[in-house]
Amino acid sequence: MKVLKKTLLLAAIGGSLFATTASAEQINLTWQMWTGSDADTKGWQHLADMVTAKYPDIKVTLTTTGWVDYWTRLPVLAASGQLADIVSMQSLRMPNFYSLLEPLNDRIAADKFDVGAFTPSIIGGMSVDKQLYGLPYDVGPWVIYYNQDALEGAGIPLPKPGWTLTEFTDAAKKLTKDGKYGFGITPQNYSVLASAWGDKYLNDSGELDLTNPSAMSAADRVIGFAAKDKVAPLAPSSADAGTVIQGRFYSGNVAMYVDGPWSIIGMKDKVKFKVGSATLPRADGELTAVTAGSGFGIATTSKNKDAAWKAIQVLTSPEALQYLAEQGRALPARTASQSSWYKVAAKDITNGGEAIDYSLAHSIPYVITNNWAAVENLFNQYFPPAFAGSTDAKQTMETIQSLAQQ
Repeated sequence: MKVLKKTLLLAAIGGSLFATTASAEQINLTWQMWTGSDADTKGWQHLADMVTAKYPDIKVTLTTTGWVDYWTRLPVLAASGQLADIVSMQSLRMPNFYSLLEPLNDRIAADKFDVGAFTPSIIGGMSVDKQLYGLPYDVGPWVIYYNQDALEGAGIPLPKPGWTLTEFTDAAKKLTKDGKYGFGITPQNYSVLASAWGDKYLNDSGELDLTNPSAMSAADRVIGFAAKDKVAPLAPSSADAGTVIQGRFYSGNVAMYVDGPWSIIGMKDKVKFKVGSATLPRADGELTAVTAGSGFGIATTSKNKDAAWKAIQVLTSPEALQYLAEQGRALPARTASQSSWYKVAAKDITNGGEAIDYSLAHSIPYVITNNWAAVENLFNQYFPPAFAGSTDAKQTMETIQSLAQQ
């Protein structure tokens, strides 16, 4: 009897120790991500659940904020030591924030992880000095989305890939009537459109150069949409201008605006008209469209880096990217997964696949400075008065150039 009691006692102690060990092995990761809609958030939560499905001992808690708030809060969280384990990062902002992220090259080499499966341009975009700091989930060029019902109602032929700036401006003028506008322009569209037109806003050394004739010419065109041609509404002097213009497009108040393939998921349930897509308008030469994308990195402050590495591999796996593609959330960074986006998301957008294909075939890297976040903030502050006609392109660019160098 004593032997039985002793055996039971040892079993109970062993069971208790096992439970404690099992509990200790449960890893809770945090993940911070931006979102633009409930559908967007639902998609990210699905990916978080995919991590746990593959690794039952890893639970990922997702925290989301709006696009603008995300980038405002990121440096604050970093300064206060509150970064999530998994940090979402846009390629254009990687030069500003890569120091917050764990370098991945050694992990990639150790696991023989195939980075060659991803579109090369976005691997470059997620790297700094040949060191990869995040695994990408999407890639894509900026394009023009248009209200097809509005174009057809105005008797405007649907634009073909490679359409010209003259054709675009003529369409915008015909669409501007009855309190509605042909085009929604934002301050941050400047560099995207300047690049498409072949205008240079950086010098050969990669430094900001907004006062050269080419950069000035692009600014004059961009400002002219609102100040001269009156085909665009005034944009607010805030980082939220893009969200405002997007909302006006959704409501039917603006017939065309600039966005990327990542925006399709937000359109599906918000517009009551047929949506079409076209390339950015080219100037005198060939279109030179810029591409960008985003991905997920591991915070240098994370206490669970090995688990986070497993997690971001799941978040960027073929299965995860196929899901995002089918939801219309992203043109996958994995080349082999891109067909899913064309078949599912692009089919709802007139000429969507053609616009993306043409843009990618005529794409260039999106070149920016290390202080690009500050430059964009200056765009947001000083372009709106120019849109309103209070200042001209020369004054605007000289002011931004001066302040950006301080």
